[in-house]
Formats: sequence, C-alpha cells, structure tokens
Amino acid sequence: MRFPIAVQLYSVRDDMDRDFEGTLRKVKKMGYDGVEFAGLFDHSAEEVRALCAELGLVPISAHVSYYDLLKEGTIETYAAIGCKYIAIPWLDEDLRPGGKDYPEFVENTKKIGAKAKELGMQLCYHNHDMEFEKVNGKYIIDTIYDDIPADLLQTQFDTCWVNVGGENPVEYIKKYAGRVDVIHLKDFAGKKSENMYALIGIDDGKQKDSEGEFEYRPLGMGLQNIPAILDAAEESGTKWVIVEMDDPSLGLTPMECIEKCINYLKTII
Repeated sequence: MRFPIAVQLYSVRDDMDRDFEGTLRKVKKMGYDGVEFAGLFDHSAEEVRALCAELGLVPISAHVSYYDLLKEGTIETYAAIGCKYIAIPWLDEDLRPGGKDYPEFVENTKKIGAKAKELGMQLCYHNHDMEFEKVNGKYIIDTIYDDIPADLLQTQFDTCWVNVGGENPVEYIKKYAGRVDVIHLKDFAGKKSENMYALIGIDDGKQKDSEGEFEYRPLGMGLQNIPAILDAAEESGTKWVIVEMDDPSLGLTPMECIEKCINYLKTII
C-alpha cells in the first residue's frame, strides 16, 4: 500500500456525537488506518488516546480553529492524544491576505507552528476554493505559504477545493512537493453554485437544488482524477491521505459514503 488512509471525522460528525466509541470502531472495521478529529465531543485527551490505541487507529491529525489554537492548552491537548499534525481548517476574510488582520495572523501562526513543533507536531493549513482568488495579482494560498516558512506551516491540500478553485490538484501537489505530508481526498460533481458553503455549515440556509449544482460524491464517483492525484502525492512525498466528505449524497448516509470511499481506495492504492 502506497499510503495509510485516514478519515476526517467531520464526515461522520453526527455519528460521532451520538456514539463516539462505536463510530470509531466502525471506521476501523471499514479498513481505515487513522483518523483526523474535528472536535472531541467532551472526551479527554487520555480517553481518546487510549481508545485509538485499543482499536489500532492512528490519531494522525485534527482540525482546530485558528482562534482555538491561540488558547492556552489547546495544542497540548492534541499532542497528548498523539496527533502528529494539526490543521487550521478555515480563515475568516479579515485574516486572509488583504484583510486587516492578516499581518497578525502570520505572526501568530508562526508562533503556533513553533509551539506545535516543540510538542512533536506539524501545523498545516487546509484550503477551500477562496484561497485561489488573487490579491495583488497572487493567489491567497501562495501568499500564505510564501509568508510563513515551510517548517512552521505545511500544506494540507483539499484536492476538491483546489479543483473548484480553478486549478489542477495534481499540479498543485507537485508544486509544493516536500510540503505535502498530508492531503485530503474528496470527490464532487457539479460546479460552483449559490450558497455552496451551506454544505459545510458556513453559509446560512441551504444550497439551491437544481441541475448542475455542486455536491460532494464518494471517491471515484465524481469529477476528480483520484489515481492521478495519488500518483502526484506519491511523487511529492505525501505520507498520509485523508478521506473527507463534508456532506452525504446519492441517498447514502455519511457512514455509507465513507465506506464507499475506502472500498474504492482499496482497489487503487
């Protein structure tokens, strides 16, 4: 197998809320090697670490908001779980290049990245498509990675959003070779549409339901060239791939969706 495979547990967040341990057991039974957390659902670091060890799941990473990472003890909690990576999953507009708080974000992120390294972790940044908008003639994503040293901030390319943003995820993975330890595998159908971020809980309301609207799909059932992405990841030094499907589709439950994803990956990895 070229890569160990993890799942971003935001994909099954309601299941995690209802039955934290039972959901992790099902994830392991599906064949996942590791998990990336999106909240601990009132469980302590010690409880989560022990459960992962019992199940043989690697707690490889976690998505933690920038603001939470600034709080005392947050990074230490995920280090105690055993996470090797911790990713900023979203930036408000004021924090992005061109925003009034961007200089502060850069300096704080350098400090967060240094603290993570002290605790044996690597800080990453997880993109959406808006980072492929240009400010002063340059993509937001490239500005962030130019302004913060690679040893303090690695990429965590969400390959779906790179594509939706208008770039080829294969080429972007190769562009940042050596800085792509972890990538997100996500498939989709359709195109940019009104209120699209309702699907990830950012926009209010619901996305309009009409032909050609954007939706997530289980891996191998959408527009992404997953084999080519995996080839680029292998060539560029990726260590883990993480399945993410923010919202279910095709009449499937979230758990059914991530099972289809792992079953597809088993045929090509």
